[in-house]
Amino acid sequence: MAYQGLAQEYLGMPAVTRAYTTACVLTTAAVQLEFITPFQLYFNPDLIFRKFQIWRLITNFLFFGPLGFSFFFNMIFLYRYCRMLEEGSFRGRTADFVFMFLFGGFLMTLFGLFASLFFLGQAFTIMLVYVWSRRNPYIRMNFFGLLNFQAPFLPWVLMGFSLLLGNSIIIDLLGIAVGHIYYFLEDVFPNQPGGKKLLLTPGFLKMVFDTPEEDPNYNPLPEDHAENQPRDQDQNQQQHPQ
Repeated sequence: MAYQGLAQEYLGMPAVTRAYTTACVLTTAAVQLEFITPFQLYFNPDLIFRKFQIWRLITNFLFFGPLGFSFFFNMIFLYRYCRMLEEGSFRGRTADFVFMFLFGGFLMTLFGLFASLFFLGQAFTIMLVYVWSRRNPYIRMNFFGLLNFQAPFLPWVLMGFSLLLGNSIIIDLLGIAVGHIYYFLEDVFPNQPGGKKLLLTPGFLKMVFDTPEEDPNYNPLPEDHAENQPRDQDQNQQQHPQ
């Protein structure tokens, strides 16, 4: 029964969240089972551009360290806020969500070219948390029952917690910075006087990830018209609009 519940929960996850969290878990499992090593995954510009190990551009976002508290902590936050974004402000906009992934990953990779950062998955998680928190500014948060605060403070609380654990805060600051850049370009600047939308999702992403809109010129068959439907079905459709 527990297995069936977990399977239903897994299959009920939105597509992008399921794909990313699964990739992270499988990558960590492969390292734990010694099928691969972190040395084959980390971000290394020389190996990427001179040895053409292009996979490192992706794998450095998938490995969160060995199994332990830090790994599970990151997975919980990654799953929670990635899913809430995909089911919330990005609902029905999978292509836009994927484009945010690509945009954030691109900026982090650019920064990684000039800094000694080997794995960027934690920064990516903080970016997701930051975007969610700015889009839900009035939600009250509770951190381990110790702190109560508004959602926009969550990324900074996580950075402070990371500092208490003795980790470098550079990764957290990178995630916050990239998250703010995306939030400003997507949510703030277009609504300013003279502003406009600068982040435009490429058409090929919409073709791949978004379901096509209904043809406005489509003329349904006579039996499909609402006036020819049974009354109880009409009432059911009113109670459960599509």
